[in-house]
Amino acid sequence: MLDYKLVEAFAAVVGEGGFEKGARVLHLTQGAVSQRVKLLEEQAGCVLLVRSSPPRPTAAGQAMLKHFRQVRRLEEDLDAGLGRAGAAFDTLAVGLNADSLATWFFPAVNAYLDAEPVLLDLSVDDQAETLTLLKTGGVLGCIADRAEPVQGCRAEYLGDMDYRLYATPSYKMKWYKNGAVLEDVEAAPILIFNRKDVMHEVLLAGALGRSPALLAPFYLPSSEQFAPAIATGRVCGMLPDQQAAPYLARGEIVDLLPGHVFTVRLHWQCWNLESVRLAGFTEALVRGARALLAQRP
Repeated sequence: MLDYKLVEAFAAVVGEGGFEKGARVLHLTQGAVSQRVKLLEEQAGCVLLVRSSPPRPTAAGQAMLKHFRQVRRLEEDLDAGLGRAGAAFDTLAVGLNADSLATWFFPAVNAYLDAEPVLLDLSVDDQAETLTLLKTGGVLGCIADRAEPVQGCRAEYLGDMDYRLYATPSYKMKWYKNGAVLEDVEAAPILIFNRKDVMHEVLLAGALGRSPALLAPFYLPSSEQFAPAIATGRVCGMLPDQQAAPYLARGEIVDLLPGHVFTVRLHWQCWNLESVRLAGFTEALVRGARALLAQRP
């Protein structure tokens, strides 16, 4: 039988990114938290935490963390059902991609957040990477590009985000005056979110018939700053239709590769728990997303 005070200490260290911060959240001394984690590892018979900076869970620690968060979620629902006073707010840990956060996510769930005592603990990563957070127990649900549910989870289709390659008219005249020519494309400065970002490579390969051997990358890991940076005329870059629309309407940017679109199909994946709070958030998110995103079979 697990001692959940020990598991709680372990989860706090991982969640807060250190023993000192975890101790502060639990109103304990750092030594007491360290001792609880050590006792938990002795009871489990294995190492649960890599003492790095920040500390990170081992594979066994990830399984322990996921179990604890699922149990905590069910206990909070039980308290609410029994009318027992608990924390003023429930916290839901959610993983999502930066472009969703910058565009449609909050408009989709604002009404729910206004009506319910819920706080969000958001973790941002590429839509192809957020499932890792779900599998390891870091979040209870995530927005991902995979339709097939991971083990122990359920999945709901949210909608599609369409991306195109945009630049200012002056940039187009300088770098794409002859259209999409391989040598010019390879020399043209292009905005890239980070080194995990491959959307531009797929789109360019489709338009050119082959992947460019070289690019002139300008890395900018901020979705909110992508459109303003493109509008300066220094770089081209991929934008979802939602972000591009106002700049297109003002004639500030143009589509460099008409007819070429990179589509990301987004899904909500979450733990398959009988949780009233999780079910309510899921319903609100799915309904809001489907009203804001393109819907295709």
